[in-house]
Amino acid sequence: MSKLAVGLMSGTSIDGIDAALVRINGAGLETEVELLHFITMPFSKKDKEAIFQCIDPDRSNVSLVCQLNFRLGYLLAKAVKEVCKQAHLPLEKLDFIASHGQTVYHLPHGGDIYERSTLQIGEPAVIAYETGVSVIANFRSMDMAAGGEGAPLVPYTDYLLYRSDEKGVALQNIGGIGNVTAIPKRGKLDDLLAFDTGPGNMVIDEVCQIIKGQPFDDGGKWAALGQVQHSLVDTWMEMDFFTKQPPKSTGRERFGRSFAEKIIQDHQQLEANDVIATVTYFTAKSIADAYERFIFPKFPIDEMIVGGGGSLNKTLLQFLQRLLPGVVIRTQEDLGFSSEAKEAIAFAILGNETIHHHPANVPKATGASKPVVLGSITWG
Repeated sequence: MSKLAVGLMSGTSIDGIDAALVRINGAGLETEVELLHFITMPFSKKDKEAIFQCIDPDRSNVSLVCQLNFRLGYLLAKAVKEVCKQAHLPLEKLDFIASHGQTVYHLPHGGDIYERSTLQIGEPAVIAYETGVSVIANFRSMDMAAGGEGAPLVPYTDYLLYRSDEKGVALQNIGGIGNVTAIPKRGKLDDLLAFDTGPGNMVIDEVCQIIKGQPFDDGGKWAALGQVQHSLVDTWMEMDFFTKQPPKSTGRERFGRSFAEKIIQDHQQLEANDVIATVTYFTAKSIADAYERFIFPKFPIDEMIVGGGGSLNKTLLQFLQRLLPGVVIRTQEDLGFSSEAKEAIAFAILGNETIHHHPANVPKATGASKPVVLGSITWG
């Protein structure tokens, strides 16, 4: 049965809310999805600063988290209304909304003091009340309850949509964080490999904001003018995250603003474009290194399909192609799809699996003890 849904995503880049209006036919391996309309609703300067303050342990507080949870709920509801308005679709025609929310903290391993946990905010009750539509949210919690890291979750949808009998395919997302889903030729769901590769745009964007006063390197133009400091990249690649075997996930706690600030503070002698070129190469190197360490020893990859904002950075893609000469690198746009909409679409598909009571995590990717049904439902 065909369903109309909106998938909502606010990622680690914290640039805005992605809203994808889709039509979904079937479920599980029979899933077919059509993107009807897509928007990104940028965060205001005030809201963006509130989110950055909320995720900073030194500046956050309970009252800020509490009020921002509801504030983001209203913003997410507004994004749903806007994408439907632009598509001339009445809200009452929607079957459900699937909201990832905004991750404010992610502790996949915990420790002596902290419990393993993750927190995404953007109150689903507010979204459901404002739209009158049922909302599926909190997708990561059940996987963590089952012993997983709560990430990555997109591999399940990657397998449904991109598996191939002719070639090995890697879906490389380059959002704030980079993550990969690698699917062998004629592979089954249990055969895929999926994990976070490290920084995506996060370090690049932070460096651009600090030294250029701009939120990102448009098209990679500044990186193209700089000289890569390979010795610095080699030093950063010695971080334990890169040698750790999958499953693994990371986030702003490791590669956020403090990481970028330290780079700039420790290397003030470098030209601005050299710093941007170096951190751009760092992202490419971390991705290529992940493939060489963890994927290629298991099975070959013929094609990499890049999604996320990083697909728009031409210099980053050139670095990737230079580092992985044996892999054909394409973007979602090369296939007629949308890089920016990919993750919002993925959560709409995950919401559809929730409604059908289908497990949608990949234990091999997240480390969970077993497959589980993801998400909590707030009825509209």
